[in-house]
Amino acid sequence: MPFDFLIVSAMGVLVAGGIYLALRARPFQVVLGLTLIFYAVTLFLFPSGRLMLERPPIWDKTISEYSDPLPQALVLTAIVITFGMTAFVVILALRSFLETGSDHVDGDKGPCDAQDGLADGGAGDDKP
Repeated sequence: MPFDFLIVSAMGVLVAGGIYLALRARPFQVVLGLTLIFYAVTLFLFPSGRLMLERPPIWDKTISEYSDPLPQALVLTAIVITFGMTAFVVILALRSFLETGSDHVDGDKGPCDAQDGLADGGAGDDKP
């Protein structure tokens, strides 16, 4: 029972952090948010398959319990898809930055963050 609560809590934290980062206006933060959501989905697949330790993955006449190999295969597939999608989104964000000169997702200049170095009337301000 405590292990189930730990898994569900970890999935909740990953999804909450992923949604928060995916709604930001910077491509790198969006990529990190989507990656966190993918990790939460991967973590969800393990308990859904009734993972058993020290059991063979194939049914045998002498052994009554066996481990289902499908969740393990799904997790490996999810990891490969996550890697491919992350690479695709990073290249898409890089191309967008190189074509527009801005790293904001919506294309507008938007308010400056303190981490940009442009807050408080910096060099990037359009106002005189």
